Amino acid sequence: MSQQIKVRRALVSVWDKSGLEPFVQGLKGLGIQILSTGGTARAIRDAGVEVTDVAQVTGFPEILDGRVKTLHPAIHGGLLARRDDETHMQTIAEHGIETIDLVCVNLYPFEQTISRPGCTLDEAVENIDIGGPTMLRSAAKNSRAIYVVSSPAQYAETIERLRADGGHIDPVYGQRLAVDVYRQTARYDLAITAYLAAQSGLPS
Repeated sequence: MSQQIKVRRALVSVWDKSGLEPFVQGLKGLGIQILSTGGTARAIRDAGVEVTDVAQVTGFPEILDGRVKTLHPAIHGGLLARRDDETHMQTIAEHGIETIDLVCVNLYPFEQTISRPGCTLDEAVENIDIGGPTMLRSAAKNSRAIYVVSSPAQYAETIERLRADGGHIDPVYGQRLAVDVYRQTARYDLAITAYLAAQSGLPS
């Protein structure tokens, strides 16, 4: 990928909101448009940062108690389109889809939930994140063009790098972030597998 990608749009949707305010303030200072969902969007507004609800982008409201929010072509087309593929870019343009250049997502706390005394199967299942891992994996697949931030521990370095690079993507750093994503989602799926197997009396 020869062209330099500048971060213009970010999607931020996090369960753990620690460090969120300075991070979104940093994105704002770089002139980056922020898309968000539910409680994260409220927290961003409370921090005095303008935010666009994902429902405005998809044209579809959050449904099923928030189980379906970001699972939409307007989001995943903007994540998965290859910037160096003319056909991909023409396709998303034809469908009115804009690219998303940074994703900041952390996942529902499945392991913390099942560690609580008295946790029920229903409670555990409701804390299996679907949209979060899907967005993380989509963005990580396109890591040469997208920064995928999966932990508050990455916030400061990501903002510092964007400032130093004039808001542009460094593919080497992007790949490093992607590796962290796949490690995290692998651990997450293993925890879910082990829990459900134990509930069913199956080997994990």
